[in-house]
Amino acid sequence: MTDKERIALFIDGANLYATAKSLGFDIDYKRLLREFQAKGTLIRAFYYTALIEDQEYSSIRPLIDWLDYNGYAVVTKPTKEFVDSLGRRKVKGNMDIELAVDAMEMAEHIEHMVLFSGDGDFRSLVEAVQRKGVRVSVISTITTQPPMIADELRRQADEFIDLIHLVGKIGRDPGERAERMQRYQERRPAPQAAAPAAAGHDEEGEE
Repeated sequence: MTDKERIALFIDGANLYATAKSLGFDIDYKRLLREFQAKGTLIRAFYYTALIEDQEYSSIRPLIDWLDYNGYAVVTKPTKEFVDSLGRRKVKGNMDIELAVDAMEMAEHIEHMVLFSGDGDFRSLVEAVQRKGVRVSVISTITTQPPMIADELRRQADEFIDLIHLVGKIGRDPGERAERMQRYQERRPAPQAAAPAAAGHDEEGEE
């Protein structure tokens, strides 16, 4: 990256959470923002996640609220529930289309796209953005078994950055997680019933 390079971040929230969890650390989103602000002109940092509607308390809500007030453009939509062929209740919350539309619109205004996802469905998007003259870095990991990034996405990217190499720059002190969650629990009203985590997340926000 060059100092004056215009950068936009596109964070697939569920995918990044699963990747960080597989590596055994939590993302410090304040440090993540600073890391890329130091590398160029950060035009926008998008964070995408699906939320379960009609849920009194979601463990991802503290993170969403914090991101919204601290420099991130948060994009959410409600999850969809369905019953599979075996009669099991499933929750679906795919944000691929929203991310792709924003990326194509932003491609005219940036030189460098940073995609936090290992989802192979984004390969065509990366190729389309590259055709507009934008360099694309993809952040995921190959250190897990199986790797969290699809091979076709890794090959399409101009640069692949393994998330494990960013732990020291954007990771959170494990002790902060429990302390922050305890403070949040003390502030909020007690829920009427325990609620499941939204869309596979259990992240907490910064203060």
